[in-house]
Amino acid sequence: MRHGKKFNHLSRTAPHRKAMLSNMACSLIEHKRINTTVAKAKALRVYIEPIITKSKEDTTHNRRTAFSYLQSKEAVTELFREVAPKVAERNGGYTRVIKTGFRLGDAADMAMIELVDFNEMYNPNEEEKKTTRRSRRASAPKTEKVATLADAKAEAKSEETVSDAVVEETPTAEVDSEEEKTEE
Repeated sequence: MRHGKKFNHLSRTAPHRKAMLSNMACSLIEHKRINTTVAKAKALRVYIEPIITKSKEDTTHNRRTAFSYLQSKEAVTELFREVAPKVAERNGGYTRVIKTGFRLGDAADMAMIELVDFNEMYNPNEEEKKTTRRSRRASAPKTEKVATLADAKAEAKSEETVSDAVVEETPTAEVDSEEEKTEE
């Protein structure tokens, strides 16, 4: 009977299971997708999704909580800097498990687990957000902007006519023919 069996023990002792899931979670955060067995992928999904949910709010307490699970400063930094902003609007379901077939050596059922928002093939219509620098300077009132645009257009037209006049004054064909005569 399986009374009270909440999760897969993966045929490991508790410390071994905790260390393995921690290492797999760090690898998933670093590489955005990893290949493993289906059982480990499902166990990892249950392990990492609450950590990603905590990473949405960047506080010291949440960073320390994530570190207690991951045991890697680099993984925690990557989680809070790159992963959390991408999953900010998502309400769960941060990972995807895709079955990939059977392993040749022992015919174990294999799967690929990946972070959903980092797969560009499934999100082709999603546009990249452009980051612009914000200026603290106050912008000019709109009426002045319109006047300056009109002035700029008038200046551009006058510059075009001046440059056209300069081009007409210097005939290039005559200059080329004189150079050819001097060369001969």
